[in-house]
Amino acid sequence: MMQWLSKLVDKSSEFFAPRKGLLPMIGILFIATNFIVQFFVPGWFGSSNLLLHLGLVIAIFGLMLAWAL
Repeated sequence: MMQWLSKLVDKSSEFFAPRKGLLPMIGILFIATNFIVQFFVPGWFGSSNLLLHLGLVIAIFGLMLAWAL
């Protein structure tokens, strides 16, 4: 399990090293999509702010990863 996780971290760091702003941009895209979805999609998905929370987690993770690389 730890070897798999280590390989995953190595491959992801090699991929994201030249693309430091990709994850924060994806997170911002999710947050903007949530803003649009909450007005036009009725029901649970429109009122749950799922994309907002997911986008925030992805953006923060991307900033922390960019700082480390």
